[in-house]
Amino acid sequence: MNAPGNVNVSVAADDITIGELLEALDRHPSSPLTFRCEGRRLRKGYHVTEVKAGTFAGLDCGANPEAWMEIFVQLWDVDDAPEQMTARKFAAIIGKVADHLSLDRSARLTFEVSDGVQPMQLHRAAAPSIGADEIVVALSPRPASCKPRDRWLAEQQAAGSCCGPAGSPCCP
Repeated sequence: MNAPGNVNVSVAADDITIGELLEALDRHPSSPLTFRCEGRRLRKGYHVTEVKAGTFAGLDCGANPEAWMEIFVQLWDVDDAPEQMTARKFAAIIGKVADHLSLDRSARLTFEVSDGVQPMQLHRAAAPSIGADEIVVALSPRPASCKPRDRWLAEQQAAGSCCGPAGSPCCP
């Protein structure tokens, strides 16, 4: 979604989208789905307690308008089920949500994780690791960033590196 004058916030290279996650899960539907967070696995009885889709608009620290879509999947880290959730069941939950809400498969994906006692924490998801007996999705804390700086760094990387001596037209 891009309103006039607004810039989409892209999904970072170390984040996956809900579409990418669902595609990976579709290839192994009967595999147990495990989430790793803070160096440990979520308990096998974790629940997907809520899925939200939102459209956001704001100004970054450089007064640049920003607009993006984001999907939040809330995980309740409890041991309340006899079996590990499968990829098929997780995908079915997201599918049920998609029946009622418009889910942009390319939207930024954020996981909200709590055990019901500790405050909810925001995480991003890495690409799933497909093993012989399970699918593991590593969650890591979602860091703050400076979007103008991030754009500048991306432009610098796209321009290539300087190969001449200091003071040459290519290198200051």
